Amino acid sequence: MRVSIKDIARAAGVSHSTVSRALADSPLLPETTRRRVQRLAQRMGYAPNAIARGLVTRRTHTIGVIVTTIEDPFVAEVVRGIEEVAADQRYRVFLGTSHNDPTREVNLVRALREWRVDGVIVASSRVGALYQPVLKEIGAPIVLINNQKAQTARAAVPRRESEMIHSVAVDDRQGGALATQHLIDLGHRVIAYLGGPPDHAASRHRLTGYRRALKRAGLGYDSSRVRFGSGRADAGEQALEFFTRSSAPTGIFCYNDMTAIGALAALKRKGLRVPEDVSLVGFDDIPFARYVDPPLTTIHQPKEEMGRVAMQMLLDLLHGKPVANVMVPGQLIVRETTRAIEDAATRKPHRKLSTKRKITER
Repeated sequence: MRVSIKDIARAAGVSHSTVSRALADSPLLPETTRRRVQRLAQRMGYAPNAIARGLVTRRTHTIGVIVTTIEDPFVAEVVRGIEEVAADQRYRVFLGTSHNDPTREVNLVRALREWRVDGVIVASSRVGALYQPVLKEIGAPIVLINNQKAQTARAAVPRRESEMIHSVAVDDRQGGALATQHLIDLGHRVIAYLGGPPDHAASRHRLTGYRRALKRAGLGYDSSRVRFGSGRADAGEQALEFFTRSSAPTGIFCYNDMTAIGALAALKRKGLRVPEDVSLVGFDDIPFARYVDPPLTTIHQPKEEMGRVAMQMLLDLLHGKPVANVMVPGQLIVRETTRAIEDAATRKPHRKLSTKRKITER
């Protein structure tokens, strides 16, 4: 049978409240009493009832985390960061997958709240600001990581409700501009963008960064050099569509690393060499990026750090501390899928210019 506080109190010859205080390590009790009760509880095999304790304290020390899919390497690193901070603070993590379905995402948030989690973290949310209509019934703070819905909807939301939702995100516009500028600095002038799902904010924002870099360099924007895909490796096949035209790109910026890895495989099958014939830049810097052949140049997202920041943000919200949304910059990681384009007349590599936030890996 389960050992209760009443059983410990009877064995120790003290009151129920004394046992409760001792197990909570309350300074109101003498240390000798606390240690004696704690040792006795351990010998008797006492395990606290989290549900019962939660009914009293209104806290369960559990956090719900919702991700699109556990197959995404990006998600794995984010969750690792969340769990690191959660474990340090003695919080447990419940994980659910939305499979990119907005309805499933909202239902998972509701279900987690029914299980009395103290707060919820959602990675790559498809719902974003549309959580407001259900905030009252959820009754728990929510932190979004790389929200995939535009933030403009927040303006129409009552301030009291919008303050329940906070976000941690990479600066997709800055990252998109950084990737494109890297190709421009290498002498590329015909650059394509192989995007993600068109309804994802990240895909649109990275396209905005791509266009900004082209404009700054005095290069015209050509919509025929833009394609949208699924964000998975099979979307990389669409890179071949760029080579059906006479003005084929010499550089391609991809929405994420999985798309870039798929594009790398498709280009090789077509007989195109990377980076000799075409340079590729990804986004995310997933672990696989450094192990493909050739290793992928990409925009690094501090994934574990974003998970840690999101978890700390949620803890601060639970303790009533002021919290501000966080936007982190991307960082260019130069590997071997990009190179300076050769001048057609001299066959010499184009002079490479300096690029901010760049790391070169050999």
